[in-house]
Amino acid sequence: MARDPRDPGYADFGLFVDGGWRPAAGGATYPVTDPATEETIGEAPAAGPADVAAAIASARRGLAAWRAVPTWERAARIRAIARLLTERKDTIAAAMTREVGKPLAQSAGEIQLAIDQFEWYAGETQRIHGQIVESRLPGGQIRVTHEPIGIVAAFTAWNFPAVLLARKIAPALAAGCSIICRPSEEAPGVAMHLIQACADAGLPPGTVNLLTGKASAITPGLMAEPDVRKISLTGSTAVGRQLIRDGAETLKRFSMELGGHAPVIVWDDVDAEQVAELCAQTKFKNAGQVCVSPSRYYLHEAVAEPFTRRFVEVARSLKLGNGFDADTEMGPLATRRRLEETEALVEDTRAEGARLLAGGGRPAGFNRGFFFEPTVFDQVADDGRLMTEERFGPVVPIATFADFDDVIGRANSLELGLSAYLFTRDLKRADDTAEALESGMVGVNTFGLAQAEAPFGGIKQSGFGREGGSLGIHDYLNVKYTHVVRG
Repeated sequence: MARDPRDPGYADFGLFVDGGWRPAAGGATYPVTDPATEETIGEAPAAGPADVAAAIASARRGLAAWRAVPTWERAARIRAIARLLTERKDTIAAAMTREVGKPLAQSAGEIQLAIDQFEWYAGETQRIHGQIVESRLPGGQIRVTHEPIGIVAAFTAWNFPAVLLARKIAPALAAGCSIICRPSEEAPGVAMHLIQACADAGLPPGTVNLLTGKASAITPGLMAEPDVRKISLTGSTAVGRQLIRDGAETLKRFSMELGGHAPVIVWDDVDAEQVAELCAQTKFKNAGQVCVSPSRYYLHEAVAEPFTRRFVEVARSLKLGNGFDADTEMGPLATRRRLEETEALVEDTRAEGARLLAGGGRPAGFNRGFFFEPTVFDQVADDGRLMTEERFGPVVPIATFADFDDVIGRANSLELGLSAYLFTRDLKRADDTAEALESGMVGVNTFGLAQAEAPFGGIKQSGFGREGGSLGIHDYLNVKYTHVVRG
């Protein structure tokens, strides 16, 4: 019988250690669920402590081999990963849609973002610049050089299973590091395809390793290991705090891309309906399960009515369905837990006195799957859950404002500072607003922040470190200062 082309292919893969695929040492597996049908896709290996120890030993050997590869050859192999992912884009996109439910076109778009990471960091491999400084001592010279930090452990979330992993693998490889990847339990197949591309590009065994399964079985061994020098996490603020505590004993370096709850400020000089349509289309991509999702809407009083009307129209018009259906615009939430938490959030928001304008529950006609309607509220209190807590899901609060100080104070009121957005035609107002927003990233008349060539990351409780851009590689490098005096 021919295999379903949508099958992520767990049977062909497994854990990846020492350059080869293998089952978990104890033979344990766990089921992976299709969020659109609630059917079991297959069984992925569940790594345990013995597998963690094997991956660490593998990464030690991989580090020694990979850091010795000349810079331009490293760049060539990273470019080869990008080429292989391009050739396999359709297969990996199908695996992603099966595992996390997003429409197939959105999955393909994410694979391209992952490819961009490898393309960008292939170039950055060749641009690790040192520095020569004249010494104050006669015959002296100060050399500032960079070296790979060592073994990296990478933890990623389920909402963007390809690009989040690529943002960690690509700079680690560019810097000369080896890496151990632990993807989310919900999307192991996408990670397996990415790792296979790395292997096929000719990386030395042990350079890239993959452990799938429960975080509770994998994370402690990685955090306790002194040779794991660097941790990169995309996840919640709570998980980030815990990893920092766990890594304190061995003084690990961290990059943390944590929670967000992005404000969107819409000024009174824009085409309100046009901006509303863009906002709604963007907000409900990936069913709202996006860390930089435009989440809290602050509308100038003069444009509130036309903006809200058009936003609600778009929300009500979106076609929900299985991500493999060509006309699907929004798929299911990724997990039952996401669905249940979204339902609870909507009920709490109603109880707090907000007015429901669209959605509010599971859509009619869906007997299976973790589907939830695009949902819009206005008259939401500034201290309500929907305004103050990051919640991955297709639920939107709309509020109004009258002046600059009012909206900036409310936009900056949270301890989260990942992304923020504003819409205006006035250049001075754009500059003033962007400068006043407390956020690691600001989009002015655009939601396009996830670019390989730009530094992605947040401030405050949204984390630290940057992924992408010319800054991203430095989180994977040590600085060495050598002072030489000629005898």
